[in-house]
Amino acid sequence: MKPDTTSSAIALLTRLVAFDTTSHKSNRDLVSFVESYLADHGVASHLVPTEDGEKASLFATIGPEGVPGIGLSGHTDVVPTVPADWTSDPYLVREEAGRLYGRGTTDMKGYLACVLALVPEFKRRTLKVPIHILFSYDEETGCTGVRPMIAELGDRLTKPRLVFVGEPTNMTVVDAHKGPMRWRVDVTGRAAHSSMAPIGVNAIAIAAELIAELNRIEHDLKTATRDDRFTPPYATLQVTEISGGTASNIVPAACHFGFEIRALAGLDVEATERRLATFAETRFLGDMQRVAPEAGISIRRVNSVPPFAAGPSSEAVALALKLAQQNETYAVSYATEAGLFQTADVPAVVCGPGDIAQAHTADEWIAISEIERCLAFLGRLADWAET
Repeated sequence: MKPDTTSSAIALLTRLVAFDTTSHKSNRDLVSFVESYLADHGVASHLVPTEDGEKASLFATIGPEGVPGIGLSGHTDVVPTVPADWTSDPYLVREEAGRLYGRGTTDMKGYLACVLALVPEFKRRTLKVPIHILFSYDEETGCTGVRPMIAELGDRLTKPRLVFVGEPTNMTVVDAHKGPMRWRVDVTGRAAHSSMAPIGVNAIAIAAELIAELNRIEHDLKTATRDDRFTPPYATLQVTEISGGTASNIVPAACHFGFEIRALAGLDVEATERRLATFAETRFLGDMQRVAPEAGISIRRVNSVPPFAAGPSSEAVALALKLAQQNETYAVSYATEAGLFQTADVPAVVCGPGDIAQAHTADEWIAISEIERCLAFLGRLADWAET
């Protein structure tokens, strides 16, 4: 790719990183910048805002309108920073030794910058297959922001023929990943003086028994569905948070905990949920409510990102391999929005600049060489879309 395109991508990345789009904050300033940038190049944007207007996804098309094309998808949000852990300002891109440091440089504003840097080139071409730009919000908190935009594909927004999700893969082609499923379990007991424990219901003790059952489920998951392309090659289950109790001399009336499964494609997650619910009901609920009728156990799924498996005949994978000039695909254990596109009948593949090992870290960085590789990939996409 031309040196001036690389310079443009770095300049755009600097602008994008300067917007603090940590997931709990608004992304509207960044979206407004992108909207204005695209308008300057004669490209109209369509926004999919949240109800309160604090956040928005952006959809734009370069090339023939109303024609299914190639979607370039990325998220605008980043994870929080602890500035004291950084050796420079997280929101001011610093270049050193061929690296660009800053929050989101790898995950995944580097990709967004590459897509935007290619807009003038996409506009210059006579594209027969359009390029769609899909920038979302709140990927880091459960891929929630892209869902309303996906819901409008085929309606107000043109449904892409296929989508490239530009999460960091070192520009290798990823055709499968695990899917995180998360639950919250609330145990409601009854408080009592700890010297009179039998008249209370100890919510922490019951939560501990439920967690023990989850440990047994985790053991079983290791043999339920295996795929040696992943590390580890099985679905994982972790209890990720717990809280309960008020004082050392009070039988705890409440306890809640969260757990997560990183599922492989084909895992019956509903069966796992039913197993825990049956265990809770048959082993504890009756005894709890004989002491305290108000006692109960609630098991609620709070987020679900489907696992992704493109399949051997995927047009998205075939095109990505061609553009990346590779002949091998990979599977990863982290999640992306690709599974949601696939579920919506939009073939997807994951391929983007940067190393996932740098994501979410202090002094996050992306190599300039990765920016150049991504720009070259997108340049070949322009060639393909024009022919």
